[in-house]
Amino acid sequence: MSAATTVARRNTLGRALLYAVLAVFAIAYLMPLYVMLVTSFKPLEEIHQGNMLALPETWTFAPWREAWGSACIGLECSGVHGYFFNSIRIVVPAVLISGLLGAFNGYVLTKWRFRGHKIVFGLVLFSCFIPFQIILLPMARVLGILHIANSTTGLVLVHIVYGIGFTTLFFRNFYESFPDELVRAAKLDGAGFFTIFFRILLPASIPIIVVTIIWQFTNVWNDFLFGVSFTSGDSAPITVALNNLVNSSTGVKAYNVNMAAAMVAAVPTLIVYILAGKYFLRGLMSGSVKG
Repeated sequence: MSAATTVARRNTLGRALLYAVLAVFAIAYLMPLYVMLVTSFKPLEEIHQGNMLALPETWTFAPWREAWGSACIGLECSGVHGYFFNSIRIVVPAVLISGLLGAFNGYVLTKWRFRGHKIVFGLVLFSCFIPFQIILLPMARVLGILHIANSTTGLVLVHIVYGIGFTTLFFRNFYESFPDELVRAAKLDGAGFFTIFFRILLPASIPIIVVTIIWQFTNVWNDFLFGVSFTSGDSAPITVALNNLVNSSTGVKAYNVNMAAAMVAAVPTLIVYILAGKYFLRGLMSGSVKG
């Protein structure tokens, strides 16, 4: 047996072992999702048999219909659909506004530098590491002064304020590597602040825009602490409604309905990652941290 054949076999064996390990980890990671999905299609009597991993013997969409339109959350039995649309009304403006403000900040901090811009960036970077719990009381006070407490509008403002630090970091690092010569040439041609931003930098920022959207969408959609702290009743996001549904102490635990509601809450995030996930790593690489 030649040395080349031996090396090729070792490489094949090593690759097969690597794939086997990755497959084991993938199965372990996806198992909870599988259990949630199959449980959501089972009748309650079948769930009580105790075999979580078995496929449904009788497939039913009744748990999904109940979770969406008639499950009891607190004193209301109208399902999670209202809270689902609350989350959409929160996540869309929060992602768009925080992303746009972060892009402007990154633009100014790299292409229109001013005295002390490094200090400003350091303070913005510091804001990314402030724990959620620290800002609860000050933010509640601000929302009360603005008369938007316990509302989706107030929660949008909270996510915009907390998200600006991250979006600024993303765009600043991306624009740091953008050629300064293009900006100088545009200035010589008479282009102003907004013209350069909207016609030169922003069209070239698609990779980092995708990263920002995925990051912010995931954080805002999956948020529970801000939602439970700054909203109540019909203005709550779906994460709060899901918690109230699962922790209901009345009646028999409808695990199939709970799992269906959890899947409803998870679907938007899954869709975002499926549609834009392939651009996420590309955007991270192009927006890697610069000095």
